[in-house]
Formats: sequence, structure tokens, C-alpha cells
Amino acid sequence: MTDTPVKQQNTGAYYGQAVLSFGLALAAITLGIYRLDANAWVRGFLAIAVLYLTTSAFTLAKVIRDRQEAGQIVSRVDQARLEKILADHDPFQKL
Repeated sequence: MTDTPVKQQNTGAYYGQAVLSFGLALAAITLGIYRLDANAWVRGFLAIAVLYLTTSAFTLAKVIRDRQEAGQIVSRVDQARLEKILADHDPFQKL
């Protein structure tokens, strides 16, 4: 069985762009809510809604990532079993 590590698929620049984009979007929505011509309770409601949406998005991303990683682990176990069966098989052995 080969022991190949899982390679990281995203570059540092992509990660930095994602973090910067998230920061800019959060700052823009915060500024928009702050400058909104509405009562304080409306701005408060919108701020809480944005925080709830943000935490929900992070949770969803984590759940999707965890499911994908679990699938990779099952695939690696199946691959290891297949390699063991192929290594133990002798086509010239009499039945």
C-alpha cells in the first residue's frame, strides 16, 4: 500500500483572497447597516441577521468539508483493501 499524503488544493494566495473578500464584505455590510436611515432596533435586527447568516455559512462550509473528508477516508480504506487483495492474489496458483 502506498502512503501518499493528501495534498492541499488551495494556494496561499487563494486563501488570502478569500479572507480579504470576507473581511471587505463584512465591513461593507456593517457600514451599510450603520449608515442606514432607520431606527436603532431595525439596524440591530439587521446586524443580528447578518451575524446569524455568517455563522450559518461557516457551519455549512464545515459540514460540507467534513462530509468530503469522510468520503476520502472511506475511499482510502477501500483502496487499501483492494491493494491487499491484489497483492495476495497469485494468478498461477492452482484452484
